[in-house]
Amino acid sequence: MTATHAFWLAGREATGEATFDVTSPWDGRLVGKVSVPTEAQVEEAVAAAHAVVDEFAATPAHVRAAALDHVSKRLAERTEEIAQLISAENGKPIKWARGEVGRAVSVFRFAAEEARRFNGGEAQRLDTDAGGVGRLALTRRMPKGVVLGIAPFNFPLNLSAHKVAPAIAVGAPIILKPAPATPISSLILGELLAETDLPAGSWSVLTVPNDRMPALVQDERLPVISFTGSDKVGYAIQQSVPHKHCTLELGGNAAAVVLGDWASEADLDWAATRIATFSNYQGGQSCISVQRVIADASVYDRLVPKIVAAVEAQGTGDPSDDTTDVGPLVSEDAAKRVESWVDEAVNDGATLLTGGKRDGATYAPTVLADLPAGTTLACEEVFGPVLTLKKVDGEAEAFAEVNNSKFGLQAGVFTHDLQTAFRAHRALEVGGVVVGDVPSYRADQMPYGGVKQSGVGREGVKYAMDDYTYERVLVLTGLAL
Repeated sequence: MTATHAFWLAGREATGEATFDVTSPWDGRLVGKVSVPTEAQVEEAVAAAHAVVDEFAATPAHVRAAALDHVSKRLAERTEEIAQLISAENGKPIKWARGEVGRAVSVFRFAAEEARRFNGGEAQRLDTDAGGVGRLALTRRMPKGVVLGIAPFNFPLNLSAHKVAPAIAVGAPIILKPAPATPISSLILGELLAETDLPAGSWSVLTVPNDRMPALVQDERLPVISFTGSDKVGYAIQQSVPHKHCTLELGGNAAAVVLGDWASEADLDWAATRIATFSNYQGGQSCISVQRVIADASVYDRLVPKIVAAVEAQGTGDPSDDTTDVGPLVSEDAAKRVESWVDEAVNDGATLLTGGKRDGATYAPTVLADLPAGTTLACEEVFGPVLTLKKVDGEAEAFAEVNNSKFGLQAGVFTHDLQTAFRAHRALEVGGVVVGDVPSYRADQMPYGGVKQSGVGREGVKYAMDDYTYERVLVLTGLAL
């Protein structure tokens, strides 16, 4: 019999009155049963977090750093076990799941390092005007309060880490709500946090169904919300609580631009390989997965067959197989949605170059050209293994095409020219520009987030710590400066 996974209520294991099943999108097998907290248990977790706000903020930095170091170490020790679990509940190929665990190891390590140097304070002389003689301002950052972290299914461990680790680093209690499709990875974090000396109440992992989230979002004891997911849900949260601080990491339809100076055979081979890999990794279920290729007319005809060949070389199949590059989407419904968008585009006049077939929850890596401007695929985030190609004339047209989107998360620009790189950085309406590679690169310590409908705020450990805190000024008087 499959054991029921408990949730974590104010630092201890607990079970509720109901359970739900977590199944593999690859073969439908039962991965685990997960207990659901009752309303009373959710209230207990929120009340405990609210009660410990002052105590946790005053916790010595070495205590918080030691806890973060411990989680990092234990994740590393259990890498294979956790990777297998991510692959089972998410459908992510095992090689990408191992990479996700490795990234979470780094996130907690980075957070431990930042916790040790956080809040050093800034002293500012105020005697620059006569009224400030003898006065000194000391600025420190204070937690805004309890964080409600709402994590997505596509990186169930690492994107939970990006919410939990910065909160602990600054001494802000956190209630983590994992995605219903992939909760078990987050519950593993609870196991590891329970091995630390963090105060009771400073963290909970609650497997609450989505339909019960509005009450948590509205709760005044949770002043900070960190949400990763769709733009529709994210902005609905923000609009429902305009007085709260919301960090929203939302969608994208990331573009890779290949300019005319990226023209050698080696250049184009590299670009095609990177584009093919990162339009299909995680089944395309990444906000910075390559969805659009915008190529200069001078290289387009040589690049296209290389991309198609590289996409067709992606190995699909069982995600537990080390050789699999592309596994299933998170559900058959998700694959059916991708199928309907591609079918719509083809019916509207797009040219299907490869792929376009669905088998259950698996959708074949797909490449389309000549995409009509008004189709859903041209306007929305596909969140699947689908790539579109567009020919442009010159840099200006290429950059304008990148910006022709309601999203603005990241962009990749293949160029050798430093001046072009700086022009791209200035011109592209995105949160990050990657030069010489695809937009799918993310280092977990760098600021990460978007503009336009890709969200507000920034993740990346140090930047999330800033997001979870505010500046408080102490003015000292009567000093001989």
